[in-house]
Amino acid sequence: MTKTAAGDTGGGRNWTFLTNHGHVLLAIARDPTARLRDVAAEVGVTERAAQAIVADLEAGGYLHRTRVGRRNEYTLNPSGRFRHPAEADRQVGALLALFADPTTAEVGPQA
Repeated sequence: MTKTAAGDTGGGRNWTFLTNHGHVLLAIARDPTARLRDVAAEVGVTERAAQAIVADLEAGGYLHRTRVGRRNEYTLNPSGRFRHPAEADRQVGALLALFADPTTAEVGPQA
């Protein structure tokens, strides 16, 4: 098997372990004041898709958006539970701790 991008050895199909929702959450965890344009570029989605994902995450209680001047600032809720039944007993804070700076992964209300 030949490697393609960043360790990808999967026979011609392009897939990842994390969804775009997970990638957006991690991008915001790394930079809570990031512009959605920058989040979208980091994740590899359109700005409109990033806006929809942030709206989903906010509606689900995973983050809170606060307007600060002309920018948004995001506060994460690491105590939010995964949505899939197989992981519903786990908090997303554990995922954030794996991939984001530990000081930002702990921002937000604890349950």
